[in-house]
Amino acid sequence: MRAARVAIAIFLATGLGLAGCSRNSQPQLMNVASSTDTPDEFAILPNKPIEMPEDLAALPQPTPGGANRVDPTPEADAVAALGGDPARLNPGGVPAADSALVSRAARFGVADEIRQTLAAEDLEYRRRNDGRLLERLFNVNVYFKAYRPMSLDQHAELARWRRAGAQNVGAPPEKTD
Repeated sequence: MRAARVAIAIFLATGLGLAGCSRNSQPQLMNVASSTDTPDEFAILPNKPIEMPEDLAALPQPTPGGANRVDPTPEADAVAALGGDPARLNPGGVPAADSALVSRAARFGVADEIRQTLAAEDLEYRRRNDGRLLERLFNVNVYFKAYRPMSLDQHAELARWRRAGAQNVGAPPEKTD
């Protein structure tokens, strides 16, 4: 009987020790990476066909690691296929049509290091809500549970806007569990 208790105590201590070793310095709530070592078939995109330009002097200088004229650009191709302007995907600044919006949003000042501040606050929040011991041990996704208090109830919000008289689109039907 005493040997069984000692064995259970050793087993639990080993499990707790291993759980402590596997803990990252930055907890990851959403596990979007594949757990397999197989190739990602969606990462392979065919090159565009090679074409001879009308003016060879117009070709850019080759840069190691830089973009190539035959590199695939699926986002720009999709925008062009839908009748949009692919050049707007990489704007050089704030477009003139959006300048009023940007100035209105920045009327009380702009925090220069907002990304670093938000990243630090999010890391602290995720550390406080990183799941229970077995969830961490078995790498269970706790993203939705951790951020549930901050999620928007789309049906309540839709009803609120409809009561206010706003015209809006419908929401998916509520789940009936």
